[in-house]
Amino acid sequence: MAETPPADLVTVLQALSDPVRLEMVRQLARCEEGHGIRCGEIEIDVTKSTASHHLKTLRNAGITGEREVGTRKLTWLRKKELEERYPGLLEAVLCAADAPAIKA
Repeated sequence: MAETPPADLVTVLQALSDPVRLEMVRQLARCEEGHGIRCGEIEIDVTKSTASHHLKTLRNAGITGEREVGTRKLTWLRKKELEERYPGLLEAVLCAADAPAIKA
């Protein structure tokens, strides 16, 4: 089944604006291209149902993809598709998220 392209820019940015989803994307960004992480291997401090909600939001925005492997689901970051649609966006968001906060 072909994956749909990443959503419009506002939807992608809204999905990336949540700290939990951003952490999920950070972890997925560390995976080799074309490889994924099993859902239970993403290290976040939320309940399983909350993690599922966040994964669904990322998937619906076209930021992640998933496939079933046996009884498990693999999730990966759709780096190539995001870069094609929004050049530099993912790198900019991840760099900004890693930068120390500026205090007024």
